[in-house]
Order: sequence, then C-alpha cells, then structure tokens
Amino acid sequence: MVKDEEVDGLAKDIMTAKKVVVLSGAGMSVESNIAPFRGPGGLWEKYDPVEYGHITTLRNAPEKAWMMLSEMQREIMKAKPNKGHYALAKLEEMGHIRSIITQNVDGLHHVAGSRDVIEFHGNLQSVICMDCNYTVPSSEVSLDRIPPFCGKCNGPVKPNAVFFGEAIPSEVIKRADQESNSCDLMLVVGTSAEVQPAASMPSLAKNAGAKVVEINISETPFTGYVSDYIIKGPAGDVLEKLLNKVAALKAFG
Repeated sequence: MVKDEEVDGLAKDIMTAKKVVVLSGAGMSVESNIAPFRGPGGLWEKYDPVEYGHITTLRNAPEKAWMMLSEMQREIMKAKPNKGHYALAKLEEMGHIRSIITQNVDGLHHVAGSRDVIEFHGNLQSVICMDCNYTVPSSEVSLDRIPPFCGKCNGPVKPNAVFFGEAIPSEVIKRADQESNSCDLMLVVGTSAEVQPAASMPSLAKNAGAKVVEINISETPFTGYVSDYIIKGPAGDVLEKLLNKVAALKAFG
C-alpha cells in the first residue's frame, strides 16, 4: 500500500526542484505486461543472449539471431504504456521533469508522449537495415518469415537497439552523464541497480549534490547508500498518485 504522506513529500520535493531527471528500469516494463528478459522464466533462459543477441550472429547467421529477436519483437509490439509512463509524460508536459534516462528497450516512454528520452540500449519500436540504414517501424515488419530483410535493398535488418558486440553510442552516455550531473532531484524508478552504465547515474547525481529518491517494489543496492529515501510500491501506482499530488499543489498554490 503506497503511503500518502510519502508521496506528499516527494510532490513537494518536485515542486521545489529546479531540474528533475528520471532513471527508469525494467520494473516499469513489467507493469505493461512485458516479461523481464533476465531471471527465472525469462527469454534469456531459453536463448543465450551473448550468442543469439550478438551483432556478429545477426550479421552472419540472421536466421539464428531472429529466432530470439522475433519473440522479443512480438512481446514489445503487443505492449502498451501503463499509467506510470503516462504520469511521467504529463509531469514533463507540466514542466516538472526535464528528461528520462532509461535502460528499457520497449520505447514505451516515447509512445506515452515523453519527449526527452535518453535510451541507453535503443529500442525495439523500429528496425534498421544494416546495409543502407533504411529505418521503418517494427509494426511494418512481418515476422511470418524470419529473418526479415530490408524492403529497400534486401539487406539484413536489426531492431534499432544496441546488441552485444556493439558499443552504447558515445553521445548517449555523454547526455546521460550531463543530465545526471546537472539535476538536483533524480527519481530512480523500477530498476534493480545492477546494469551498467545506467546503474552509475544515481551515484553521479548524488555526488553532484542531487537528492535521489527511489520508487520500487523492494529495496535495491541504492537503498540507504545512494538514495535519500524510497517509496515502496508499483511504479504505476506511485507515479499516478504523484502526478495527482503535484497537480493539486499547483492548483491551490
């Protein structure tokens, strides 16, 4: 049960902050019924991601890579943003969130309407040709026959995400570092604090003087060390309450 007084405190922190940055993780995706790829029963128990998700496999044996990728794509394409995604988008629209840094590849922050989203690992909402860079929405790519090929040059295509063997784009890391170092409040939502480099962002923010607040169903390695406090509960529930509290504060001055 999310405690009203905790959300009240966070709403006041947001109202007084000059720059709020959000770091989101798989906990938000789970609430959109996207099964986590890691962990028991996850897709990566069935397929070794370092093998099936390696850029070399995709280039040299695309039919093998797309055995796993087609399952990932189908999972993503059926998913819809949840109330947490929509709450963050609305808070950005209201001027209270500057940017979102995310580890997720579902692209649901964009779908919900958030505009400044820094995606460490890209997203699966589009595919790009590895030969001519022609890009189309994933919804336009048939998975009836795998591997799919580019409709323009017939070259191999890949989801527009970062694969094993590929580096996270330097401009993405640079922007995430800049946003983390320049915020005065960071919300860490639905992340286990295990995957780098995203897991280092709250520490960067903290070391730069920001307040760090977790929203998660359980404690993480950040709790009590990096974060100033944690609000326990599903991200969607907490963020929806937070949006309502902030709107009420604005309305009544």
